Amino acid sequence: MLKEQTSSVSALPPLSLYIHLPWCVHKCPYCDFNSHQADGGMDESSYLRALQCDLESELDWLGGRELQSVFIGGGTPSLFSAEAIAELLQHCRQLARFARDAEITLEANPGTFEQEKFAAFRQAGVNRLSIGIQSFDGGHLQRLGRIHDEHEAHRAVEIARQAGFDNINLDLMYALPGQSIEQAVRDVGIACDKAVEHISHYQLTIEPNTLFHKYPPAQPDSDVIWEMQQACQQRLAGHGYRQYEVSAWAQAGKRSRHNLNYWQFGDYIGIGAGAHGKLTHEQSITRRWKKRQPAEYMREAMRGQALSGSEEIAADAIVFEFLLNALRLREGVPMQTFVDHTGQSPAQLKQACRDIDPDLLLIDDKAVRATDLGYRYIDEILQKLL
Repeated sequence: MLKEQTSSVSALPPLSLYIHLPWCVHKCPYCDFNSHQADGGMDESSYLRALQCDLESELDWLGGRELQSVFIGGGTPSLFSAEAIAELLQHCRQLARFARDAEITLEANPGTFEQEKFAAFRQAGVNRLSIGIQSFDGGHLQRLGRIHDEHEAHRAVEIARQAGFDNINLDLMYALPGQSIEQAVRDVGIACDKAVEHISHYQLTIEPNTLFHKYPPAQPDSDVIWEMQQACQQRLAGHGYRQYEVSAWAQAGKRSRHNLNYWQFGDYIGIGAGAHGKLTHEQSITRRWKKRQPAEYMREAMRGQALSGSEEIAADAIVFEFLLNALRLREGVPMQTFVDHTGQSPAQLKQACRDIDPDLLLIDDKAVRATDLGYRYIDEILQKLL
C-alpha cells in the first residue's frame, strides 16, 4: 500500500502490452538489451507456447482492461515467421480486449526483410513497423556490427511500403565512430526523403556490458556531437517532422502511442524473457519483471512461473519515476495526467520540485514540463530530484 501522502488512483492509466522476442542473427557491439545470438538455439514453437502461458498468467493483472497498443520488440522479432506472429497476436486477442484502433508495432532489421513475409506480418494485424536502419552509410554499418548494408537499408523501406505499411518508424543513430556532421545529416536527409511517418534519432552511447564498452571506439568529441545534433534536428524540422520526445520525431498524427504511454507513466504488461511491466491499482503501483535467460524463461513460463520479481514503487519515489519519463516529452505532461496516473496531488509534485531552478522546470496548474533550457539539462534536473 502507498503511504498516506499518496491518494488513491481514481482512474487507471491506459494499458499496453510489450512482447519480447530475444534472438538476433548477431549481437551488435553497442547493444545492452536482453538479446541473444540465435546460433541454432532459437526455438520458435517452444517460445511461442511460453509467451502464451505467460500472458495467461497475467490475466488477473489485466483485470479486463483494454489494450491500447502492442509492441513486439527484441532482439529481432522479424526473425520469427509470419505464422508465429499471427498465432501470437490471435492468442492475445483471445485473452485480452484490444482497442478498436490499437497500435501494433513490430521491430524489424533490414537483413531479415522478405516481401511475402512482411505482407504476411501486415495480414496478421501488425500495423506499424519499426526498422533498425541506424545508418545508410555502408562503412558505418560495418563499424556498428550490423548484418545489413546500405542497399538493404534502402530496400527495407521499399519492401515495407509494398507490403502495405503506412506507419513506419526508422531508427537512426548519430555520433558514430568516424562520423562527420555532413554524414550524420545525410543519413537524416535520406530518411526524410523516404517520407516515413516517424524517425527515432538516437545518439550512440557506450553502455556497460557491451563490446564497445570493453573496446571503446573513437567517437566525435562533444562539441562536434552537439553541432551534429543541431544540424540533424534542423533537417528533420525542415522536412515537417516535429520533435515530441528527446529522440522521437513524427509527422502529424503519427507519434508512437505505445512509447507515449511509457513516457506518460501509463501501465503495461510485459511478457517474454526479461520483459518488464508496470501496473496501477487503487492504492499501489507495482513493477514486475520476467526470467531473463530464454531457456529458463521458457521452462518456467510453461509452469506459470515466468515472474522473476516484483516491487511496489515507494510513495516518495513516484514523483521521480514520473518525471524520469515525462520530462523527455517536449510539451511535458498535463497536470491532470500526473494526478490520474500517480494518485498524488499537484501540491506534492510542486513540493518535490521546490529546489529545481524555475529556469529549468515549469510547473503550474495545467502542466509540468522542462523549459527550453531545461530540455538540454534533463539529467541534471533528475539528479537534483534524487
